[in-house]
Amino acid sequence: MPGPLLHVKDLRVRYVPESGGKVQALEGLNLEILPGEVTGILGESGSGKSTLASTLLRLLPASAECSGCVVFEGEDLLTAAESKLRRIRGSKIALIPQDPAVSLNPVTRVGEQISEVLRAHLRLSRSERKQRVRQLLVEVGFEDVDRIVDAYLHQLSGGQRQRVVIAQAIACRPSLIIADEPTSKLHSELHCQILALLANTVAQHDTALLLITHDPTILAGFADRLMVMYAGRLIEQGPAESVMRRPLHPYTRALIGLIHGQTSGIRASHLPFIPGEMPNPLHVMPGCRFEPRCSEKMDVCATTDPQTFSPESSRLVSCLKYGN
Repeated sequence: MPGPLLHVKDLRVRYVPESGGKVQALEGLNLEILPGEVTGILGESGSGKSTLASTLLRLLPASAECSGCVVFEGEDLLTAAESKLRRIRGSKIALIPQDPAVSLNPVTRVGEQISEVLRAHLRLSRSERKQRVRQLLVEVGFEDVDRIVDAYLHQLSGGQRQRVVIAQAIACRPSLIIADEPTSKLHSELHCQILALLANTVAQHDTALLLITHDPTILAGFADRLMVMYAGRLIEQGPAESVMRRPLHPYTRALIGLIHGQTSGIRASHLPFIPGEMPNPLHVMPGCRFEPRCSEKMDVCATTDPQTFSPESSRLVSCLKYGN
């Protein structure tokens, strides 16, 4: 079995805003991503998923304090020189953001924007870059390549913009792609198309994919492994099929139950949701972070911070139910 492509150890991130206080965004994360593997990160808004994506590429704001290790191909990205990081970003690790409009320049043609990625990382002639841009656009499903090459952002639909961003991401054949909610800005009919495109990219180029989402249906049948985040912590990890079929943590059960509207207390006339709110990161309370919302809580959960347990092979869960 190959060693990990990415190894994260005891990763902690907190924001120290000028207004005062400290916001604990990530707390003691440990995870590994294997070459060619699709890893899903699942959690509600505010769970720390996007902060994790930014931290892996060291794209955090100045107000962030970070500790731990993020080792990629033997290099700790948290301590690497900025010049080294610039060479890694885009060439070895690529990011697909939530909103394509954020990463695409509205006054530059699509072809030139993809060509800029190639020019920054690969030694190709101008004609080679032009040919490669057209090849990439075909790979991501465009048939009218001539039009797309010369198009501006406002001339593209949401799905077309996302395809262009994916073309940028795969341009240099990276070892790892981080996709942060890649379908959240798209109509539901486009979800399957974009996921199929990502799946084809992973299979064709043996690329590892870290797929971040709040929607369990995005990961079903796609991810190899699944990691669930809550309030800046990883609370469950395991083979995706096992976690989806038989979740161990009450929060994971609640999330997956939303697929079928099975969460307790939900009325049919309302959209499904998990009752309660994510804890305030400015005021970290003792005990399990999910305890105020948990339908399976015990008295000890309010005062005892759960450790990570392995109740069965290849499964990890942070819940006191499994501590005996």
